[in-house]
Amino acid sequence: MLTEANILNYEVKNVENVTSNRITTSLEEYIKAMYILNSQNGEIRVTDVANKLGVSKASVNKAVKSLKEEGLLSYETYGNIELTKEGEKLARKILEAYDISVLFFRDVLGMPEDKAILDAEKLKTSISDDALNLLARYVHKELKLQDLNCNYDINNEKCHTCIRRTKI
Repeated sequence: MLTEANILNYEVKNVENVTSNRITTSLEEYIKAMYILNSQNGEIRVTDVANKLGVSKASVNKAVKSLKEEGLLSYETYGNIELTKEGEKLARKILEAYDISVLFFRDVLGMPEDKAILDAEKLKTSISDDALNLLARYVHKELKLQDLNCNYDINNEKCHTCIRRTKI
């Protein structure tokens, strides 16, 4: 059970947000979709992003322009979209936050999966990195997965692929 005493048992350290609050929730969804498409298809095309998200190509082009200005991707008109290293790092962080939230709602609180997924989408964009780090440690402890009492940090790439974590 999540209690104040449980939370206080964990050391909280200050971490820097990858996005520095630069992009909107909507743009996070675009970059996440682009990362997934690249993983699945080996390329990212405007048409594929539009189809995946159920939006117009004009909407994708507007998002691409904004993400390019933030240095998260590179794109030339009518070409493929390529995520920069920072763009890939942000996409992995967004997916990690989502995974942690789904585990918490579904497996710790016992919510039905469809509701857990909807609430995880909302939570991941409104919770601080410090809170996500605590939540990840708590979820892993509560589910008797590997102990994350190891200075887990959602901003650390190595933590996303650590052998101590179990993917959902």
